Amino acid sequence: MPGWRNLPAGRLVDAKEEIEMYNVYAIKSLARNYVYVGLTDNLVERLKRHNSGGNKTMAPYAPFELIFQEECANRKSARLREKYLKSGIGKEFLKSICN
Repeated sequence: MPGWRNLPAGRLVDAKEEIEMYNVYAIKSLARNYVYVGLTDNLVERLKRHNSGGNKTMAPYAPFELIFQEECANRKSARLREKYLKSGIGKEFLKSICN
């Protein structure tokens, strides 16, 4: 299969997924009391979109400042970390670094 390769454990992994790093991030609204947690493979572009007000849901909260960023090896691990940061204990962690 093109774009796929076998790993020693016999698991197939998409070559693109293997080389792409994902960022889990948290941004804080400077206008309101709001923190957003997300993931992306291009943090710089994603922050530009958040701050440009291009997303109607988040436009009222712009501008944002980056308060947390963590690089993950793949989308799956980034998604797990994102879910953690959206949990109660993850929110407490983010509050502790915001203040």
